[in-house]
Amino acid sequence: MKEVIYRLWQMLLGWGFVGLIYNSTDRWQGAGYQLTPSWLDRAIPFSPHAIWLYLSFFLIVPLCYLLCPLSRIKWLRSSMQLAAIVAGAIYLLWPTTMDYPVDHGSSLSSTMLAALIGIDSKQNCLPSLHIALTALAVWAVADSRKKWRSVLLSVWGLAIAFSILQLRRHLLVDLLSGAVLAMAVGYACQHVRWIVSDFRQGERP
Repeated sequence: MKEVIYRLWQMLLGWGFVGLIYNSTDRWQGAGYQLTPSWLDRAIPFSPHAIWLYLSFFLIVPLCYLLCPLSRIKWLRSSMQLAAIVAGAIYLLWPTTMDYPVDHGSSLSSTMLAALIGIDSKQNCLPSLHIALTALAVWAVADSRKKWRSVLLSVWGLAIAFSILQLRRHLLVDLLSGAVLAMAVGYACQHVRWIVSDFRQGERP
């Protein structure tokens, strides 16, 4: 039980910090530069039903915090925090937006999408923190000794990425930049962890 509480606390420090930065930058930034959709963005048909996969992001992140090896939990927290800082700086220096489609549907999916639109930022597009955090969460759980679990979580993460394009909440360039951000901060935090570990070992008699 203590370990679960510890994991949830680390998630609050990491994911909660992301929420703070995301919402703060949305309030402080200026008008966003409108991004142009690529041919792939235009080729993927809009579907409000993708909202369910999109919202599963709020399941995969806590699940990965609970499943990842305990030795990676601080790395995951730190990587999310650093991703938020870098993305937040970009949102303030170069705010971006896009042309969002209007959904006139009356299904439950459309109702959920309307609720999301009502609370989500119309800017903060590039890079996509939705993708960056998903990638970091899946990365934290990846384990060669548990291939099926790693594969299933990776497929889930890719499905979330596709749902983002289907919902037109982000463009392909946002997703790619979010993935690059995840790789950059992930490797940076790994490198720092190795340096700290080597330093501590050097202090031992």
